[in-house]
Amino acid sequence: MKFRRSILALGAFFALGAGISACGSGVPGNSVADVAGNPITTQSFNHWMYVAAKGNAAQSPGAPVIVPTDPPSFTSCIAQARREVSAVAKEPDSVLRSDCKQLFTSLSSQVMDFLIRSYWYQADAAKAHIKVTDAEVQQRFNAEKNSQFSTPAQFGSFLSQYGYTVQDLLYRTRLQLIYNKLVTAKTKSVTSAEIAAYYAAHRSQYGAAETRNLRIVLTKTKSQASAALAALNSGQSWNTVAKQYSLDPTTKDKGGVLDDVSQGHEDQALDTAAFSAPLNKVIGPVQGQFGYYVVEVTKINKGSQKSLAQVTSQVRQTLTSQAQASAQNAVDTTATKHWKSKTTCRGPYSMSDCSGYKAPKSSTTPSTTTP
Repeated sequence: MKFRRSILALGAFFALGAGISACGSGVPGNSVADVAGNPITTQSFNHWMYVAAKGNAAQSPGAPVIVPTDPPSFTSCIAQARREVSAVAKEPDSVLRSDCKQLFTSLSSQVMDFLIRSYWYQADAAKAHIKVTDAEVQQRFNAEKNSQFSTPAQFGSFLSQYGYTVQDLLYRTRLQLIYNKLVTAKTKSVTSAEIAAYYAAHRSQYGAAETRNLRIVLTKTKSQASAALAALNSGQSWNTVAKQYSLDPTTKDKGGVLDDVSQGHEDQALDTAAFSAPLNKVIGPVQGQFGYYVVEVTKINKGSQKSLAQVTSQVRQTLTSQAQASAQNAVDTTATKHWKSKTTCRGPYSMSDCSGYKAPKSSTTPSTTTP
């Protein structure tokens, strides 16, 4: 079960206090947002903007790490771009400011979503008396670290490449465990009755329908189809007759062969004739949408159906995944209901998690990634 991708990518730097304070009336001057009286500091925001920028740069080895953290002027961002990207060194400030703003909007929405929801999930866990111990965090962290990195040097290289600290990753692990427990608490168990009902409604998914192998000739007129039928009845081969009379480009050079035809997938008239005709008897002419058919069923491939017992495990897995997805939605819905109205953001940092946020009319709201 995955935590929000933004949180997986960023980790954590925003520490929640032991208690939940009352909703503040505004955002402190050294902060970018206030969540129910708990400020998200500019220092924390800038740290995670750096991590997000490092993550972007890691996707393009050798790319500079541009960190736009000074809206709306972006003076530092412009200066950094001029220093580190020679190709834009002589671009006007207005052009670079626009580029910095675009990068800021993209990265800051991820960072703010992480910082804000980190609080929301922790606060909801506290309300639900859900706890994660230091021992649990350390055990999970060690397991993940050991599975991904063979040596301390590899781990150190990872920290450097992505801008993490060990404390960031420990906190990310704590958030992952908290989120998992919130989801588990809302995940309903799958019952035998639900499995049986799902199987009954989706039987076709657990079986193979009957198919038929055919030979066909498709002609433009009824008289041509009758001539083809007469030729076949007189002993001429399907290869000869199909090549002489058929208009169907797929089968005319293959003796009219059309294998593994499923019911409902051909011209309705051909479909009806093919699935009602006896085996090895040439019939026609049959008028269809595209002309007149002569048809012979050469083989009936019987269908199959797996029993409920045979697919119970598979159905249970499907329903469990659906239950978990539903629980994840419930966790997000609950967190949003409890805390969005108490989340105040400073203007340039405002995004969809913030109270009173309205998406700019001239642009699409940057999307946040669901769990």
